[in-house]
Amino acid sequence: MSKSFGAMSVAQLSVLIQGGAADPVEVAEAVFDSIANYADKAVFTTLLESRAMEEARASSRRLREGRSLGLLDGIPIAWKDLFDIEGLPTTAGSVVLAEDMPAKRDAAVVALLRQAGMVAVGRTNMSEFAFSGLGINPHYGTPVNPRSLDLPRIPGGSSSGAGVAVAAGLVPVAMGTDTGGSVRIPAAFNGIVGYKATRGRHAMAGVYPLAKSLDSLGPLCRSVRDAVWIDAAMRGLTAPDVVAHPLQGLELIVPENIVFDGAEVGVVAAFEAALGRLQKAGAKVARTIIPAFNEIFDLMTRYGPLVTAEAFALHQERLAGPDADRMDHRVVMRTRLGSKTTLPDYLAILEARSRLIADVERLVGDRLLAFPTVAHVAPPIGPLAQDDELFFATNNKTLRNTALGNFLDWCGVSIPCGTGVSGMPVGLLLSATAHRDEALLGIALAAEAVIRDNFA
Repeated sequence: MSKSFGAMSVAQLSVLIQGGAADPVEVAEAVFDSIANYADKAVFTTLLESRAMEEARASSRRLREGRSLGLLDGIPIAWKDLFDIEGLPTTAGSVVLAEDMPAKRDAAVVALLRQAGMVAVGRTNMSEFAFSGLGINPHYGTPVNPRSLDLPRIPGGSSSGAGVAVAAGLVPVAMGTDTGGSVRIPAAFNGIVGYKATRGRHAMAGVYPLAKSLDSLGPLCRSVRDAVWIDAAMRGLTAPDVVAHPLQGLELIVPENIVFDGAEVGVVAAFEAALGRLQKAGAKVARTIIPAFNEIFDLMTRYGPLVTAEAFALHQERLAGPDADRMDHRVVMRTRLGSKTTLPDYLAILEARSRLIADVERLVGDRLLAFPTVAHVAPPIGPLAQDDELFFATNNKTLRNTALGNFLDWCGVSIPCGTGVSGMPVGLLLSATAHRDEALLGIALAAEAVIRDNFA
């Protein structure tokens, strides 16, 4: 049986590698052995064994010679199938891109983490073209949520394979993208940490887009500290620059509208228990209505979602040709709705968005927002795969809470806070207004142990 290096946090594994108790080559071999022995073959779309072993051997040499690149040298990482990997086509979870020209170079953040010494293990599965919060993929299979003990449940999307790869202990960290919740949703459903950065914090070159005015990046990992370390390397830093903030006097806003609508009893109970622990640790909580939330959904009803309009603009030629027949019909149906958003409609959305972002920033100030990442736990795969009406209704509800943060340009961290029905994980989402990532991560560093309590 291979050693479970993939089940460790980045920080735990770094201690072993930097201290000489584990060699990067041994670690990489064990990770590939674990993947090979894992029953669910839908987690990865591509394995990069030759590249990974080359990178691991280079890391091993550096460490033996006393030339470590830092905390992340020799740490395995998996990449969502949206990131360019030199020499391979970027398929974005779709078969229609499988025959595209191979990428001439790594995506910018892939190159940065390689420079930090990280070892690229493979590409993880995802919702086709990143256009679903559920993680169901008819082409490459749907990764099963490893936390599910009763029946196969969804992994969450669109970074489905990334969430499962970490939660199943195959890799310590996987990189995702987040346009409407695609990092935070699978983190919540799988019981791990997911950090969505403020849009523009990380280089987007070489990342296949969905909606450029909403797209952002972030890691799925085991701890907030792991996210802090990865974030620093993604910005080209040689060491993290985030420090833990005290919880005493921390001010939190809990919205009273939208985010609890139709929430499962177990989700609310887990969230409220975690909130109570934070208050006991010194946090102050204010519950208030955020009018912008209602207006965002009114805008969607009137003009259509911003993400759908931009996704249609990206894919309209593909949808008008034979490729549409090879795509997930649910992705096709949802993307075509973007044709209903006219240019005046689109400009009206952008104008309203700027105003709402400013309104919410005045309301929130330096405080953080806290609410359930998703209002329900991961549902079963079977009914969703068979019933389009149920699929779309569940997808909308799954994306609802997190998509608010994308529209308002927030950063956010989902942290496991307990369990709901069938023992499935519940996530607590801490969010901050744009470009307050350091403050958010610093508070999340201090709050994580309190939020988690006894949740593994």
